[in-house]
Amino acid sequence: MKYRDFIALSAAAVLATLASGCTPPEPPQSPTGPIAPVQGTENVAPALAHYRDDVVVGDLWEREGLSARDRSLVTVAEMIAGNQSVELSFYVNKALDDGVLPREISETITHLAFYSGWQNAMAAVPKIGAAFKERSIEASALPAADPELLPLDEAAEQARAQQVESNFGSVSPGVVENTGKVLFQDLWLRPDLAPRDRSLITVVALVTSGQVQQIPFHLNRAMDNGLTRAEVAETLNQLAFYAGWPKVFTAMPVVKEVLGARQ
Repeated sequence: MKYRDFIALSAAAVLATLASGCTPPEPPQSPTGPIAPVQGTENVAPALAHYRDDVVVGDLWEREGLSARDRSLVTVAEMIAGNQSVELSFYVNKALDDGVLPREISETITHLAFYSGWQNAMAAVPKIGAAFKERSIEASALPAADPELLPLDEAAEQARAQQVESNFGSVSPGVVENTGKVLFQDLWLRPDLAPRDRSLITVVALVTSGQVQQIPFHLNRAMDNGLTRAEVAETLNQLAFYAGWPKVFTAMPVVKEVLGARQ
């Protein structure tokens, strides 16, 4: 199977879910705000219900610095990267309400298959497929498996390829080859997710999975693609709640170095 066929697997799996005769459960609708309701939380963990209502719903999702659309995209990407699929349908519906397009969600699954692991992406497909079916999202709203790609920055790609080859060519030629051919000469050039958003979800995946050594390259790339300092700051704040404080504090020294070097 060709690597382009692999790239199409996530979208194909979503379409299979849409085409199946199964009726997925309806995503929960929250009367209180942008967080999935869990019945009985007050009877199990009253303090958790308090933080949910007063801190997450009442403050986090209303903060400036990151648009509602980007906040939803960050949260969906974190859930895919962290294999947190229980409430994913709810947050996909919220993302769609906040302006994230179906094709952008589809591309987010595909992209994160390479940056958070194939199985994490595939685990997200049924939940996202359920949300798509509930909204009658059809194949025409999803990206083509093999679209016309964005233009390649030949000089930047040559510099990247030479650095990776010199560092790791003798360690794993296959990884080096596929990093160029599959990722940077194909995946990153797919047009249905803007380069800035593709960089953003990559940084989210790295923070979520604790892969801090990869953050400098991708955070610099994200900021070159238009992500602002304020958006970086609020992305970390959002991830503190959804990925956990330790992962964010593990990433912050590296983020601080990147921001300091760009002053």
